[in-house]
Amino acid sequence: MKDGLTTTVPTNIQQSQCRNKLIHLRVALHSNYDHHISIFSPQGRLYQMEYCFKAAQSGLTVVAVRGKDSACVVTQKKVPDRLMDPKSVTHIFRLSPKVGCCVTGTMADCKAYIQRARYEAGQWSFDNGYSTPVAVLAKRMADLAQINTQTASMRPLAVIALFIGVDDEKGPVVYKVDCAGHYLPFFATAAGPKEQEAMNFLEKRANDLKEMDTDQIVRTAITCLGHVLGSDFRGSEIEVAQVVGIQGKFQVLSEDQIETHLNAIADDADA
Repeated sequence: MKDGLTTTVPTNIQQSQCRNKLIHLRVALHSNYDHHISIFSPQGRLYQMEYCFKAAQSGLTVVAVRGKDSACVVTQKKVPDRLMDPKSVTHIFRLSPKVGCCVTGTMADCKAYIQRARYEAGQWSFDNGYSTPVAVLAKRMADLAQINTQTASMRPLAVIALFIGVDDEKGPVVYKVDCAGHYLPFFATAAGPKEQEAMNFLEKRANDLKEMDTDQIVRTAITCLGHVLGSDFRGSEIEVAQVVGIQGKFQVLSEDQIETHLNAIADDADA
């Protein structure tokens, strides 16, 4: 009581109730932006795209490396069920004779992504009379992915794709296309749960990659994947694909070929 007026001091319970109301309000505001792919939050974020990237990064780790005259991509091979035919489980796909792609993310989205990429590659060849360049195909798939971030009735695909192929002018190239439609060429890149660790490994060898031959490129990619995962592989536990030379074709290596590279890596480590 002061000067005939009553002053009320908030209790701890009242302060706690006010704090809870503020938290609920923030959650409600977040949820409104959270439900729309085409609406930015006040901070300039698209929460649905962030969720999409998180889903894509939950797949397998993928490494792609480009050398002097070849490009290579390596990923894990995990068969989810012992009753499944191992030959039916793959994350590496041929898109055209000179272009291939390794995808990581939600497998159902990956299959739809590959189907559309093959359609686009075939359509380009039909319209222009020659095989689609890697850069053109990567840009087209990136444009299609970006459209999914603008339309409320569509969902972006939880897929990160690494394209390797042979360009008639530039030779072997590597492109990375993410969920939001961002694409860039790389000398070496990675995607998946261990992406940052793999990028750190490759950055230390960036200057040497440009002079490596075909076998060195494959072994560097396999070594990088084994390093970040902290395990030694057998030929049946990884997938490897490569393109070699200006006129080279996209080729998926057999288990025997992979074993040859693994033995060479082991011999180099013992030397």
